[in-house]
Amino acid sequence: MCTQHRKSFLISIAACFILAGSAFGQGELRFCLRSEPKTFEPLKVEDEASATIRYLTGGVLVRMNRQTQALEPELAQSWKVSKDGKQIIFKLRSGISFSDGTPFSAEDVAYTVQQLMDPALHSPTGDAFRSGPGNVETKIISPTQISITFPAPVAGLDHQFDQVAIMSAHSPKKEMAVLGPFMVDDYKPGASLLLKRNPNYWKTDEQGRHLPYIDSIRLDIQPNRDVEMLRFKRNELDLINTLDSEYFDKLGAISPQLVHDAGPSLDSEQMWFNEVAKSPLPAYKKAWFRSEAFRRAISEAINREDLSRVVFRGHAQPAVGPVSPANKFWFNAKLKPESYSPDTALKALQAEGFRMENGTLKDKDGNAVVFSIITNSGNKYRERMATMIQDDLQKIGVHVNVVTLDFPSLIERMTQSFDYEAILLGLTNVGLDPNEQMNVWLSSSDNHQWNPSEKAPETAWEAEIDKLMREQASSADPKKRKEAFDRVQEIVFEEAPFIYLVNRNALSAVAANVQGASPVILVPQTYWNVERISLK
Repeated sequence: MCTQHRKSFLISIAACFILAGSAFGQGELRFCLRSEPKTFEPLKVEDEASATIRYLTGGVLVRMNRQTQALEPELAQSWKVSKDGKQIIFKLRSGISFSDGTPFSAEDVAYTVQQLMDPALHSPTGDAFRSGPGNVETKIISPTQISITFPAPVAGLDHQFDQVAIMSAHSPKKEMAVLGPFMVDDYKPGASLLLKRNPNYWKTDEQGRHLPYIDSIRLDIQPNRDVEMLRFKRNELDLINTLDSEYFDKLGAISPQLVHDAGPSLDSEQMWFNEVAKSPLPAYKKAWFRSEAFRRAISEAINREDLSRVVFRGHAQPAVGPVSPANKFWFNAKLKPESYSPDTALKALQAEGFRMENGTLKDKDGNAVVFSIITNSGNKYRERMATMIQDDLQKIGVHVNVVTLDFPSLIERMTQSFDYEAILLGLTNVGLDPNEQMNVWLSSSDNHQWNPSEKAPETAWEAEIDKLMREQASSADPKKRKEAFDRVQEIVFEEAPFIYLVNRNALSAVAANVQGASPVILVPQTYWNVERISLK
């Protein structure tokens, strides 16, 4: 071979290696978190940012494939659920280590489950397993086999473990020792999070290459969606997991190959009133907010069709309740979105003793009906919804003040001081099964947002929901579970503790340099298969 040809041949080989390295095993995936993660402890996760970290770093026994919706083996290579739905036996993979080198065994699973079900921890993830009183029993059969027995049947028991990231019983790094594809490498509060590839991750692809393909993930904490889109257009970000409808249309007009509409999502936008007895609100406002007739009237006075058409540019539909129509099995098809009828709403309020005076609605004691809706600053879609709701309610004499707060301040008011009147936020549904909403509907739950952590149900309808949720969770009969959860949806519609507004479509954007992404409706939409995503 002549020198010139040999040189060209070597350059070609080098180029091949560069391309292969770029596609598999190198590169940094970049996207944004919309808020600060509240915790790195996987059993305490209740916010979207923390759930993202858990998904990317946590190793689970089984994983629901977000595309096929089938349950697949992960750290457990097989499992068996007893006929009564109380017990599950896992056969674990051997030779696996946590990110810091600590060996993984059944002892770690037992430790995680005991922590998960500890009442003192108040784990939102653990709520899905609480179908009856009593303690969970874990029995280590061997280093690679464990049985877990619950005091009452848990419906869809194996599916619930999709959200349970296994923690080490022995690592000095505690929750920072992980079994997932990535691990936390650096955290700058308020700025960014850097995840590096877990050097001990156990998975390989069909060709025997170690997963994940990419080296790292950089998560910038950026609540401002304008800034997020600008950075995506500048190629500073590789994906937007949840894309706003306005940007979807604008980006789709010039680069249709970058945007993806997976159809109606499981997520909802909703508002609710503060019903906490110890909140610092005046007694007359507490009386309004605790009145089913008041809540229903407010709901009837909101034009959901306009919210879907104007705010979301048609990429949303009026919401009915806690289940999106996209969840085809569990959705109660008998329910229809609340009809927009300000006249009916006003008549209902007048029947409760409210009266209109000079365009202002007043209660029976002469107090003008005025309240504030808080939403998170930087989310212009919620700000627009709040403004449109403000206009709608003015038609029945209700004056609404729209207040925007940074997300940490909003969460503090919502969960600590209870110093708010109404809040407008979204609810992200990770899975399809109603058990995954136990942490919202059980009256004792921290996430029972309108009145969290009740020592006992404060209303008859909340007691009925508690009963129904436990019934469906303890039944192995899909028909009986469906009947129970249909009734829950009916009660929620009738009582309106949450005023459901719209279900957004699952919109996302993925840069051209990202290979292997296949957006779906289930969370996380764009990076559910992150270990197999590569970069050009």
